[in-house]
Amino acid sequence: MALDLTQAKALFFDIYATLIDWEAGIYPQLLRLSQKAESASDRLDEMPESRTKLLRAFAKHDKAVGHENPTLAYSQILEEIYARMASELGAKLSKEDQVAFGQSIGDWPAFPDTVQAMQTLSKYYKVFVLSNVDNASFERTRTGPLKGGHWDGIYTAETVGSYKPNPNNYHYVVKRLEADFSIKKDEMLLVAQSLDIDHISTKALGFRPGVWIARESAAMGGIKDEMEQQGLIELGATYSTLGDMAEAVVKAFQSKSRST
Repeated sequence: MALDLTQAKALFFDIYATLIDWEAGIYPQLLRLSQKAESASDRLDEMPESRTKLLRAFAKHDKAVGHENPTLAYSQILEEIYARMASELGAKLSKEDQVAFGQSIGDWPAFPDTVQAMQTLSKYYKVFVLSNVDNASFERTRTGPLKGGHWDGIYTAETVGSYKPNPNNYHYVVKRLEADFSIKKDEMLLVAQSLDIDHISTKALGFRPGVWIARESAAMGGIKDEMEQQGLIELGATYSTLGDMAEAVVKAFQSKSRST
């Protein structure tokens, strides 16, 4: 059965990969790191294969470091990822570059459709952040690339005390929305690009099937067909961009209004 977008009262969003083009922010820095490999034969050129290799290595370390250090600020998580990747690539590690990588999160760009789409969606739903980030880094994102957007609640890894896919992060959203807004679990929808963290987690925890923003160029986030075949995910709706979702929401509510 197709997802009825008018039944939800709240949307909770993954930010980096869904609203923010983190791959565009991360990849150039990792490519520069790879070109510092001591062996010339290990240095990567700017090619699609290099992009995929570096970003998937980043994703692997991102999950591992967050799991190992659930209370570490995400800027420091990024620093540790950078150090591990430098070691793997055989690249000379610069402390200055390592710190810069950790601080770069607030400079990662929003997708072109993000802010306008969020302004539209916030007219129809309460909207919330559920992101693997520290408060200071997200504040830079909120007042920078996401400036002009509205949030009814911001729930970061720092606030919760753990990183997704820890179930505590998703339970925290349920607790806060029920306590602060009288919104029940079956009245909230996940909106996320990440299949291998967010959509797997919400299915396992009994949430309604969420909305997948299937960013075409994404190297991270998992492979849909593989996860569906294994029964790990169940998607309520899929859109190529957040702007497409916003258009669908407007049409759904207009149709409902005409029929009542």
